[in-house]
Amino acid sequence: MNTPVTPKDPADLAEGLFAGEDGQARCRWCAATPAYAHYHDHEWGFPVIDDRRLFEKICLEGFQSGLSWLTILNKRENFRNAFANFDAQQVARFDDADVARLLADAGIVRHRGKIASTINNAARVLELRAEFGSLAAYAWRFEPAASDRPAQVTSAALRAFTTTTGSIAMSKDLKKRGWTFVGPTTCYAFMQAMGLVNDHVEGCHVRESALRARAALVVPTA
Repeated sequence: MNTPVTPKDPADLAEGLFAGEDGQARCRWCAATPAYAHYHDHEWGFPVIDDRRLFEKICLEGFQSGLSWLTILNKRENFRNAFANFDAQQVARFDDADVARLLADAGIVRHRGKIASTINNAARVLELRAEFGSLAAYAWRFEPAASDRPAQVTSAALRAFTTTTGSIAMSKDLKKRGWTFVGPTTCYAFMQAMGLVNDHVEGCHVRESALRARAALVVPTA
């Protein structure tokens, strides 16, 4: 495995990158806190086929709407505690008493519509499992072909990728199946985070690790 070259000067870094305290180049969006950098280094862009994690992420992307991901990340453990660790079978059984409990929970985002959406979407996960075998088998159908990706993942290229053909198709299909809070931008953020696309900027020291993880992944099929 090649050892990443540590830039000697931040001025050497491409647009969209910054040098962390360890000297490694990272995507600039994670510069705010060490927790954000840890999420970037160990989770964001690495392929996921675990249904619980996939369900959690698409729910949290819905809660993020209008907020920063850092806000949601800082509350993630509270969300997990509040939503039965995002076990779709349990969440699908939540009732009015659970909604009242969640609306009173200051540790999460107390938005009635987003709470109701999470409960609704849990039931929709169960339907997808019945049809495709798993949420993972369904979600990975929307992984884009290499020809649909930019030749180089630069900061400039990513500015044009807030939505894609794949995220629009995923959003449209989920909505048809009764999901809510799953617009094309939300779906693309989900795809970025769960490794369906690798949007670590060229030069980010994590990019190659995420690529290797994807190469080793066996994508589940229905």
